[in-house]
Amino acid sequence: MQDKVLRKLFLAFIEIHILHHAAKKPIYGTWMIEELQQHGYDISAGTLYPIFHNLEKSGMLTVTSKNVNGKIRKYYSATEEGIIVLKSAKEKINELISEL
Repeated sequence: MQDKVLRKLFLAFIEIHILHHAAKKPIYGTWMIEELQQHGYDISAGTLYPIFHNLEKSGMLTVTSKNVNGKIRKYYSATEEGIIVLKSAKEKINELISEL
């Protein structure tokens, strides 16, 4: 039970982390995996891409494809809605941190 709760929390943290970076500049999967690893998250492409797709479906990310050295790379950017959600999440996180 404890593992399920922690997994849900960590997935939420990852979503917020994705929105944070996608609001700054377009990001792509390999870069995001490496960024998350720097913060102690060991996440695979098989976990990351469904998160990207769910955020895109929810209207929080947009995706564009670019040819990079002969390969198609998808870049994800935060939408206006994604930025609003990120701002709200940051406010709630700061409120929680001040309580803890």
